[in-house]
Amino acid sequence: MISRRTFLGASAAAVTFPWWGTNLASAATPDTVQVAFDDQSGAGESYAYITGTTLDNRLVILQSDGTPYYPADPGGEMTPLDRDCAIPLKSMAQVSVPKMSSGRIYFVLDAKLDFFVNPGPALVQPDFLSSGDPNYGRNWSFVEFTFNNDELFANISYVDFVAIPIGLHLSTSGSGDQTVQGLPARSLDGICDELGQQGGAWGELVEAGADGKPLRVVSAQHRADKFAGYLDDYIGQVWDTYATAKLTVDSQNPDIGKLTGQVGADGNLTFDNGESFAKPVTADVWSCDSGPFVIKEGDSDARKAIIPRLAAALNRTTLLDNPNQPTDEDPAKFYQAEATNHYARVVHSKLPDNRGYAFPYDDVTPGPDFSGAVQAGDPDTLTVTVSALR
Repeated sequence: MISRRTFLGASAAAVTFPWWGTNLASAATPDTVQVAFDDQSGAGESYAYITGTTLDNRLVILQSDGTPYYPADPGGEMTPLDRDCAIPLKSMAQVSVPKMSSGRIYFVLDAKLDFFVNPGPALVQPDFLSSGDPNYGRNWSFVEFTFNNDELFANISYVDFVAIPIGLHLSTSGSGDQTVQGLPARSLDGICDELGQQGGAWGELVEAGADGKPLRVVSAQHRADKFAGYLDDYIGQVWDTYATAKLTVDSQNPDIGKLTGQVGADGNLTFDNGESFAKPVTADVWSCDSGPFVIKEGDSDARKAIIPRLAAALNRTTLLDNPNQPTDEDPAKFYQAEATNHYARVVHSKLPDNRGYAFPYDDVTPGPDFSGAVQAGDPDTLTVTVSALR
């Protein structure tokens, strides 16, 4: 099951099969993969931090010289790292990365990040939501990746926020190169301006620094309280429509096939295999992981396939007009409703190749690849381009 959630260890898999799912080499991956840095940020100083969990479940962080460091279990919470793990992009163009899962490559401009370890040991990630976090006022972003015995999977994610523009290029030993361009340089301010012009709570997604300039724009799921009831009318129209009409969801899995559903007298959208869904609220749509969209242990593969497709169609506000999901989806019709995920709309409008996760199930597709992922079983070098923030 190839998806961002599968590889990053989150609670649910999209059970989606994008085009790059067929490009995997059959041989085992090499012991290490090269990660190269193309620093086009224009910053006086720029640093990378590479973190993850080894395949035998140990916390690992690369040190400033590129060598692995395995923090010991600390004596208390919020214990600072006792090694310098800031890789200087001006003098370190490439590092060798061992296998790890749920990995991140952080980038920060004109500063360093503060990392802490809790008992476990467990890494305390920088917090982009709490102004009390020492990293909150710094310009930073990250790339997600997993590198295991089968493949390297890396993606540009805007699921949480947009900040420093980042692009990916993966070269391989034989299966071909892959590129995700990411947002162009100096995109952040334009995105903030457009969301501000949208009105309502959309402008409140912008987080500014002490100088008043935007640090980042967070996704709507992190301001869900500002959007209470926002999609109620649209969701109500969808539920009313499928009380009399049939909805077909293609699982895109040959073992499951297509499923047909209708809203019954109980108010639930129930499919012919028995899977049933209560009407979601706006926060459920934004997160894709609450209310009826929670995937629990023991849920059927069919339910795991239906949830991403319902959540994607509601984020893109296409579910009302397209009863064949995602088969008849037309990207030109995404985000066209007055009340829609304008964060995802604006982000995608800036992406030159339209590729990047703007919500968790942005890899649901009738064919074209909307995800910001590169993936191969024979990886050689992952090059990360860091562009100018402004």
